[in-house]
Amino acid sequence: MSDAPAPAFTVVIATRNAKKGREMLGLIAPPWEPNPRLGRLEVLTLDGFPEAPEVVEDADTFGGNARKKASETAVALNLWVLADDSGLAVDALDGAPGVYSARYAGEHGDDDANNRKLLDAMDEVPDDRRGAAFVCHLALADPSGAIRLEAEGACRGRIAREVRGAGGFGYDPLFLIPEYHRTFGELSTLVKHQLSHRARAFGRLRPGLERLIAGA
Repeated sequence: MSDAPAPAFTVVIATRNAKKGREMLGLIAPPWEPNPRLGRLEVLTLDGFPEAPEVVEDADTFGGNARKKASETAVALNLWVLADDSGLAVDALDGAPGVYSARYAGEHGDDDANNRKLLDAMDEVPDDRRGAAFVCHLALADPSGAIRLEAEGACRGRIAREVRGAGGFGYDPLFLIPEYHRTFGELSTLVKHQLSHRARAFGRLRPGLERLIAGA
């Protein structure tokens, strides 16, 4: 009987956003929940694949964008690829910025401009109507581009009246968790990893990922 270790199961996280990449690396196999199957994961990001295409995220849902990004990147790299699409849906803005969250103010990834635009849009909205949800959809594609797993998570909160905290990224400094009286920008990484939309999506994805690894 061979004592050779099981081969690594390589997954590429389809992001070039360094902060998002670090967060997803910490959630796919959480260090506080040791798991021998997930321990086989070799997780990479697009930093190591400059040839990977820039996928146009033109779907009208988070799920559509995640599936497209995972599938097209997997085919291009001939590897398993995990992609997410996530964003902020504000009740008083009829779900905006939604799938346009990263480019709400025009330029993709300009967090400061996006936060300023959101504060302006919410300026006259009373506290009892400032509800919002962060939503994350995950999609895992095999090297052929077929989607093998999907999961979605959401986290409810409120939009604060000013930027609070230097942690996190995106709209985190404006997303207030009422039970903690803190924004995601103020909460520790450990607490955020228990509460966030992305953490909840990964919690739903991991059992399926374990089964795929076991069968590999």
